[in-house]
Amino acid sequence: MHGEAPVGVVGTGYVGLVSAVCFAHLGHHVVSMDVDAAKIAALREGRAPIYEPGLEKLLEDNAARITFTTSHDDLASCRILFVAVDTPPSPSGDADLTSVRRVVAEIAARGGDRIVVMKSTVPVGTGRSVVADLRAQGAGGVRYVSNPEFLREGAAIQDFLEPDRIVVGAFDEADGEAVADLYRGIDAEVIHTSVPTAEMIKYASNAFLATKISFINEIANVCEQVGADVRVVAEGMGLDHRIGPHFLHAGIGYGGSCFPKDVQALKQLAGNSGYHFQLLNAVIEVNALQKRRVVGKLKQHLRRLRGARIALLGLTFKPNTDDLREAASIVLAARLRDEGAEVRAYDPMIESSEHPLFPGVTICPDAAAALDGADAAVLVTEWSEFGRLDWAAAAATMRRPLLVDGRNFIDPAVARAAGLEYEGIGLGDGLSDLD
Repeated sequence: MHGEAPVGVVGTGYVGLVSAVCFAHLGHHVVSMDVDAAKIAALREGRAPIYEPGLEKLLEDNAARITFTTSHDDLASCRILFVAVDTPPSPSGDADLTSVRRVVAEIAARGGDRIVVMKSTVPVGTGRSVVADLRAQGAGGVRYVSNPEFLREGAAIQDFLEPDRIVVGAFDEADGEAVADLYRGIDAEVIHTSVPTAEMIKYASNAFLATKISFINEIANVCEQVGADVRVVAEGMGLDHRIGPHFLHAGIGYGGSCFPKDVQALKQLAGNSGYHFQLLNAVIEVNALQKRRVVGKLKQHLRRLRGARIALLGLTFKPNTDDLREAASIVLAARLRDEGAEVRAYDPMIESSEHPLFPGVTICPDAAAALDGADAAVLVTEWSEFGRLDWAAAAATMRRPLLVDGRNFIDPAVARAAGLEYEGIGLGDGLSDLD
């Protein structure tokens, strides 16, 4: 254990729980707190309330160093407290800091000499605002550090223990050093900076990645018109070290708990500051339109969707997670239902029953059940099991063996050999350099 006092982590979502378990893995004693009693009860039994590969094993291995609680009072011995609660978008597009301010108020009420470390993604300027709130509440001994997270769901443990960088923004250099010291044992560059700069690094990083996704989707749409293959275009672009291959995968667009809200929040932050962020407007618009293009492809093949049975393969916003936040499947299912289609769906992480996010959609127990009698299938999430699916058998049970591959995940040659009509994203189908 590094130091005597345990590390406190408030929030047991993807960021909070992964951070708590990984800090314990690094040798720290950790107090993990959440107001959700059901989550804490599950964690005390060794069951993670979220799905993240490797998390339950790491939780089991480090159980002796983690205490789970629903009481803020149990954080009294923690000199460093990480805040990892949700900051969902408000109706205006700004980040809703209700949960953050509630936690800060609880910490302020108990006072003491401690450091609040913000892991939650918060707008630039939040740190200064929180410090003002702490002083106003008579908790001047509570200091503030910004330590944004860069965890990908499905690879969060690896991202915590093998990060590209660790960003620490502090008003006081000693506080920043104390937080950075908790990561001792991790081989990564530590960027010490101001609190506003650390807050902006998080937003700018996510906005840039979202921009790459929308950019390659725009290129894919042009590729379809001119007969180019976006997969090869992306490969050729990615080999340029100035560009890199990451996030150049054409598809239905980005989703999840971070990109949509963070891009919108940065756009809103700029607007509140008097700056019109035109590029982000386009990024958001392209992402929304990409889902409509999938519906358009279905209409092009089927002519009409009313009465058609459409199978959605994959519902989570990405593979290796159970997260449905801002998932493309939600928009697709709703639009298809509005068009009068019957929608059946399958996802390995979603139980086969009705789901509140998918009203009127039949959630099937497996891919075969979803595909049976379908007029078309849309591959929404690139779960590995879809790559192993017996597509010939699936094609034989479909009313029309049409596959719209929203992630360019299935090899078109394999799909066509299985008897499927195949439509990808940005593949320039039917065109060649000799036409």
